[in-house]
Amino acid sequence: MNDVQGAATTRVRIGNCAHRLTLGRPQKAVLKPRGKDESDETVPPLVFVVDDDASMREALSSLLRSVGLRVLTFASAGDFLIAERPDAVACLVLDVRLPGITGLDLQRAMSAARDPLPIIFITGHGDIPMSVRAMKAGAVEFLTKPFSHRDLLDAVRHALEGDRLTRRQRALDLEIKARYDSLTARERQVLRQVVAGKLNKQIAATLGVAEITIKVHRRRVMEKMGVPTLAQLVRITQRVDYTEG
Repeated sequence: MNDVQGAATTRVRIGNCAHRLTLGRPQKAVLKPRGKDESDETVPPLVFVVDDDASMREALSSLLRSVGLRVLTFASAGDFLIAERPDAVACLVLDVRLPGITGLDLQRAMSAARDPLPIIFITGHGDIPMSVRAMKAGAVEFLTKPFSHRDLLDAVRHALEGDRLTRRQRALDLEIKARYDSLTARERQVLRQVVAGKLNKQIAATLGVAEITIKVHRRRVMEKMGVPTLAQLVRITQRVDYTEG
């Protein structure tokens, strides 16, 4: 079961450095069905914490919520994997040494599932080879307990900024793909020729149609793709496989 922790006093030491981030007001985190879009910039980002130490979960939750972040905590990687996750800007603070599925196991599983959630590893028993493996596999940071407030919050901020950028790029790719899919088969043929640098009369000769017809198709391609210039058309079509269809 997931465990949402409130601000609580704990003896676990994670540092004494006060640090404040402007990320929104604290609010209680609640799990919502997958697919619920919370990507709006006004919604506070979400941090998942997976650690088998209850006192550490409480300490991390208190710290993160104090700077306006929503927090969901889990005692095991298995609990995290079966939980429904909101569609929101988020990152994962993950203990390396967990019973059952370890933190590195979870990282590999998420990578195989193409889950781009940024990961910040924390551990009380880390070693250099372990940290190297985690970082090579895409971890944002690898922190050894006890770590300072500043180190953790800086890592979380960096991870959330990365996830926000990734989500924007993914949304842009989907929008461009939708625009490309709206083109007719002939318009796609014209698009391929245009981005290859062909002139209208060359495209007309290749496709066996009148040059005026190519001009009409070209105008429609620009309108549907939502760009005013050839340079912008070339740039955005690099984000989709326009050679198909």
